Amino acid sequence: MTHEQPDRTGRWQFWIDRGGTFTDVVGHGPAGQLRTHKLLSDNPEQYPDAAVAGIRHVLGLGPTTPITGDLVECVKMGTTVATNALLERKGEPTALVTTRGFRDALRIGYQERPRLFDRQIALPELLYSRVIEARERLAADGRVLDALDEADLRAQLQAGRREGLQSVAIVFMHAYRNGVHEKRAAHIARQLGYSQVSASHEVSPLIKLVGRGDTTVVDAYLSPILRRYVDQVAREMPGVALYFMQSSGGLTDAHSFQGKDAILSGPAGGIVGMVGTAAVAGFSRVVGFDMGGTSTDVSHYAGELERAFETQVAGVRMRAPMMSIHTVAAGGGSILHFDGARLRVGPDSAGANPGPACYRRGGPLALTDANVMLGKLQPDHFPRVFGPGADAPLDKAVVRERFLALAHEIEHATGVRQRAQEVAEGFVDIAVTNMANAVKRISIARGYDVTRYTLQCFGGAAGQHACRVADALGMTRILVHPFSGVLSAYGMGLADQSVMREGSIEEPLDERVWPALMRRFEELSEEALGLVRSQVAGTPRLRVIRHAHVRYQGTDSALILGLDEEGHPVPDVSALRARFEEAYRTRFGFLMQGRSLVVEAASVEALAQGHVPVEPRQPLAPDASPVPSTHVELFSGGRVWNAPLMDRKQTRPGHEIPGPALIVGASETVVVEPGWHARVTSH
Repeated sequence: MTHEQPDRTGRWQFWIDRGGTFTDVVGHGPAGQLRTHKLLSDNPEQYPDAAVAGIRHVLGLGPTTPITGDLVECVKMGTTVATNALLERKGEPTALVTTRGFRDALRIGYQERPRLFDRQIALPELLYSRVIEARERLAADGRVLDALDEADLRAQLQAGRREGLQSVAIVFMHAYRNGVHEKRAAHIARQLGYSQVSASHEVSPLIKLVGRGDTTVVDAYLSPILRRYVDQVAREMPGVALYFMQSSGGLTDAHSFQGKDAILSGPAGGIVGMVGTAAVAGFSRVVGFDMGGTSTDVSHYAGELERAFETQVAGVRMRAPMMSIHTVAAGGGSILHFDGARLRVGPDSAGANPGPACYRRGGPLALTDANVMLGKLQPDHFPRVFGPGADAPLDKAVVRERFLALAHEIEHATGVRQRAQEVAEGFVDIAVTNMANAVKRISIARGYDVTRYTLQCFGGAAGQHACRVADALGMTRILVHPFSGVLSAYGMGLADQSVMREGSIEEPLDERVWPALMRRFEELSEEALGLVRSQVAGTPRLRVIRHAHVRYQGTDSALILGLDEEGHPVPDVSALRARFEEAYRTRFGFLMQGRSLVVEAASVEALAQGHVPVEPRQPLAPDASPVPSTHVELFSGGRVWNAPLMDRKQTRPGHEIPGPALIVGASETVVVEPGWHARVTSH
């Protein structure tokens, strides 16, 4: 078991990941004990909010008992509320205020055609519902060319209020250089009663109108949704400090949580947990494989957290620091399809309600059902949180009935006779291929030899597919932490309190720019450190990490280079240039000889250190293999195996478990496929 140091406040902390299907809760008690709980995220018949219900369950409180500051010191949480609102286009109706003549700039975007041969281009739905053109203009260097016509802008904003709009995004040309007009526009909007005002020079102070504009619109569109959820949770926990995980991998005070920083809130906690636990286990190169109920997130780590400052989510471009995560629609709830000729997995998901067929809510066949059919999930060794009373096990009978019917349907359509287990394994094969391809995109496609890495599995469904995914990638080592089923929640507790600040530079990389770059880093660092201190009690250990965004002159994409790597700091221009060339050659395989470099932007991250995981050393077990709790039928590789089922609590460090076998924990099931061996190194 993983232990933490005792909490001297005598109160609990709770670390929560509110996912699309399940909500995972880790409680850190006053004596350092850790308790876990997993429940469905959407179960309105039983509770209005899963996160609050999970805390009450761990503390043994009634369904309406307040969670007070006497019991709980703080709650650290990741949530998919903003992500779901963006995916489903259910954010706050928003007005876009932009420079006259640029009303269509965000709709036009970069004129990309991701599917080159599509005859009909389907553009993503716009997030803003009204465009207001302001009479104003700045030069590229920030000089005022045309002053803002405040009377005209006020009249147009009043018309938006009469239509019921409450949220506004303000995006003016070149505002990243000079925010004077945006500040006046924001002041007018607040005077008129707009409850959410997002100005681009504050939200994303970087060059490129489209990326800056889309990010600001996302912030205005999602922040009200987040604020309502934060207020709802806070009402249930008077006096309890509430923190949320940002997409960048750092925690922030609930009242500072913004829409633009919430898109990868849950998955970011998983990466923090992955890095912390891998380091304790002695692994410095890991590929993260986070498979939940709705999707699978994969990530790469080789000594430094990887972030993207420009990305696209749900058809929307964003320029905000986010963990570099690649997501595929392959989760336990991914719906299984047969279209008369072929099998498909997803991309649609059964979610938590109704969920897969085995959830006892009349849902469709999903990937979880395939694993039940194969014996890789055993209802008697799985949380009993299903059915109308949220107290029933998985329904194995309905799964068998539905797969038998599907096997007959396939035989009738194709003439190919298959057993129900073979049909289920075919769907699993498809999902494994999709997930392995996702790993290749963030590793092999970027020049990393994935066979030298450890595959670290977390999320409730990763352990069921880990060996198969590793086989598809040629990987030979898998790490499954005792808290793998709730590692995203555990990562909330390990995360640092974090504030990131960034600013445009757009100057050639030479000796003349170096002093100005250092001054810019100093300004950003002071601002970020001040914000962190205001959010953290006491005198925490603080540190600042600096990054320079550098690109070749005439190119679009900058590489993000750390200036403060331990043992390899960047003292001058030549060292930064050398670091850029090393990173560029690794990524692209060549250098543009003779091409000058440009510093596009500077970014800093101020951190207050979070919890540090401690794994106590334990003696090796005297016997080499544990005694199985029972044996179960497991279908793998086209045949049935009589596989031992082990309770993880009964295993000890040093135990060897040859496959095929099942290892069942409190929040996850690990399938040891034939040909693999599991070795217990921690308990």
